[in-house]
Amino acid sequence: MVEKDPRVRFAPSPTGMLHIGGARTAIYNWAFARTMGGTFVLRIEDTDPTRSTEENTQIILRALRWLGLDWDEGPEVGGACGPYFQTQRTETYQAALDKMKASGRAYPCFCTKDELDAKRAKAEAEEGGYAGYDGTCRCLSAEEAQARIEAGEPHVWRLKVPADHGPIEFDDAVYGHMSFPADVMDDMIIQRTDGTFTYNFAVVCDDANMGITHVIRGDDHLSNTPRQILIYEACGFTVPTFAHLPMILGPDGHKLSKRHGATSVEEYRDRGYLPEAMVNFLALIGWSLDGETTIIPEDVLCQSFTLDRINRKDGVFDETKLEWMNGVYIREMDADAWVEAATPWLAQAYVDGVQAPAGAHIVPTPSKEEQAETARQAHAPGEGVVAERWQKALAHVADNPELFRAIFPLISERLVRFDEIPAKLAYFFWGPNVQLDEKSVQKVLLKEGAQADRALHLCREVLSSIEGDWDEDAAMEACKAKGEAVGLKPKQLFQPLRVAVTGNMVSPPLFESIKLMSMDDVMARIDGTLSAVFGGSLDD
Repeated sequence: MVEKDPRVRFAPSPTGMLHIGGARTAIYNWAFARTMGGTFVLRIEDTDPTRSTEENTQIILRALRWLGLDWDEGPEVGGACGPYFQTQRTETYQAALDKMKASGRAYPCFCTKDELDAKRAKAEAEEGGYAGYDGTCRCLSAEEAQARIEAGEPHVWRLKVPADHGPIEFDDAVYGHMSFPADVMDDMIIQRTDGTFTYNFAVVCDDANMGITHVIRGDDHLSNTPRQILIYEACGFTVPTFAHLPMILGPDGHKLSKRHGATSVEEYRDRGYLPEAMVNFLALIGWSLDGETTIIPEDVLCQSFTLDRINRKDGVFDETKLEWMNGVYIREMDADAWVEAATPWLAQAYVDGVQAPAGAHIVPTPSKEEQAETARQAHAPGEGVVAERWQKALAHVADNPELFRAIFPLISERLVRFDEIPAKLAYFFWGPNVQLDEKSVQKVLLKEGAQADRALHLCREVLSSIEGDWDEDAAMEACKAKGEAVGLKPKQLFQPLRVAVTGNMVSPPLFESIKLMSMDDVMARIDGTLSAVFGGSLDD
């Protein structure tokens, strides 16, 4: 039973981007708070002076906002338990340490690094190995310790683990009952020689002072938990409920890393994944609603998330499943929402189209590696585009909503990521020009016995006779009738026409595309294809 109004927190370190594992942790904390009517706190653990930057903080905040994870307390929101940056909370750590000093639960240690290194080396060389700090300074008298401090002797402060402490036990909300022997816990450092505080001490003070009732975090922190419980006890703080989340692995069973592809939230955003799909997908890596449901809208997640449905097994990041799920969310969008969300990529399609060279050209089919590199370079739509040209492209999308709304049903079934849009839709903006995919030319236009040039002439004859508003189905049937009269099957007619108009044998629906284009441009593309591929025109 979860107590009323739980308080949870997500506490990233601003040493880089928000990675997938951290995003899932944030989602679980957020969904738990929303389901239980609790409070979601965002705290920035910025105590690494060399790597923690304001830029990284903003990257994390931006990624969380993109995912739709609103926090109730934290940066840019405020709250009664602030400040929400660790570097601004030093006084609270000092107050807790002073309390521990007064109760005899902390003591100064004057052992130098060289002394400790020598003891470690000696212990590791002997049978039994190193068992942690040996407590050399633990039994110093208060008078001697104070005298050495007043003399300016460098020292740290250590937690004094009670000698008679029994096993450190807690009930983890994911892994169940956990027990760690206290006699293997050495007297850890809680304040360094330079006066800064260690992670385990600071995080306990923060969670206690912010009233955190549930600590939901990755199981890489599981080894920290018994040590932190000792600090909770020494400070007289209430120990929260812990829930440790299994790791996210790559498809090869190893820890998710760069070798598996993108790892940060913003990389997936820039590749054209929808935030709703990303939240849905990450929520299901280690948790399930009922063991069967796959598409879980955010409102359902925020009504149904419970810790007892978190799986103890490591989850696998399956990008194929993410693409499928993103495609589902794209298809469920209405046209207006799609145009708004896809605007940068639609603008890029426009730029790519209008920048195509004049005339008809056969272009090499990109390899899989080249296609992958193009996708990677598409992380920031419009990057490298001259500002004036890019603004013109954005304006074109804004000024022609009917066109892009009409394109949506043609592409929605064929789209799993928005960064596929430029390659799939650039042909709409070629004007009279056409970029013929080399592979498509060989397999369709130049295939032995295809009669592709004849098919193009027949289709051109039908299309050139069209006037005013026209029906795509009627035009297609008219072309089929022409073809049947000379023994050409529909595939023999329409595949060449598809290549001539869109440049590729794979494209959105053909006649629906033609209806959205200038017929003069369509005629020019057919003529250009006949000339470029067959070396002839209608007059030959």
